[in-house]
Amino acid sequence: MISFWKQEVGLKQTQRLERDGWANVVQPTRTEIEQLVHQYKVPEYVINDILDPDERARTEIEGRWMVVIIRIPIYRPDNSVQFFTVPFGLLISLHTIISICAEPNEIVNDILFSHRTRNIRLDDKVNFVLQIFLSSANYYLKYLKEVNRLTNEIESELEKSTRNSELHRLLEMEKCLVFFITSLKSNELLLNKLQRSKLVNSQEINEDLLDDVTVEYKQAIEIAKVYSDIQNGRMDTFASVISNNLNMVMRRLTTITIILMVPTLVASIFGMNVPNGMEDSPWAFSVLALVMVLLSVIGYLLMRNRKMF
Repeated sequence: MISFWKQEVGLKQTQRLERDGWANVVQPTRTEIEQLVHQYKVPEYVINDILDPDERARTEIEGRWMVVIIRIPIYRPDNSVQFFTVPFGLLISLHTIISICAEPNEIVNDILFSHRTRNIRLDDKVNFVLQIFLSSANYYLKYLKEVNRLTNEIESELEKSTRNSELHRLLEMEKCLVFFITSLKSNELLLNKLQRSKLVNSQEINEDLLDDVTVEYKQAIEIAKVYSDIQNGRMDTFASVISNNLNMVMRRLTTITIILMVPTLVASIFGMNVPNGMEDSPWAFSVLALVMVLLSVIGYLLMRNRKMF
């Protein structure tokens, strides 16, 4: 899908790409890719790079386009891995901005509709790129908090569970943190490279915005590292917890088996087809049943005294 935007009071959607306008491309079809290639002269291999889910964050010059690819966070609650990252490409020319992403994302919505970015200007392309960086950093922080919340929920379930499903979910959260840390570091390196680039005139940069972006990324990286370290400790701890829970279950089952073995032994002895002195007694069954119950109670009390229950 391609949508076109121009600068007015805020951003207004249009029917075509105008001067100093922005074309936002999400999940492009083959027809839309051909439109980008033939109508707007975007190199096809650049589009393919941006749509590659494993593409790294980088910047380069391709003809009249300055290409900036960053990795942004995505949240899909219906996926096996709920949090992951994808490339988000910005193609910037003298009077045009084109953004391309393979997944619908909150970054674009934040730029279009958030009150924090309503003063954004499409003709100020350097600070537009910084605004994309800032928005992505904010969503990294937001999703990191959600990862931590979900991890705490899994932890509560894991304390009383002997199944592997919670461990699998914990592994998925660890995978999300690995994705985030890797992408955050690559974005930070890209940001530093853009600051040093001769393509960016330092006088054009909003220093306050640049400071905000730098601080947000450093904070996101530190939080992700802390969560990842905690997660690694949790994995080892809860693997031991599950093993201990299983040992407790097996110990109780063994204790119950031992208690039931005593009356079974009595019944087996007196059930043998040999004289035992009680074969003619009318009270034999009642006496043996009472003995079996008493032995079972004694066995239970002994096991409980040894804290086997």
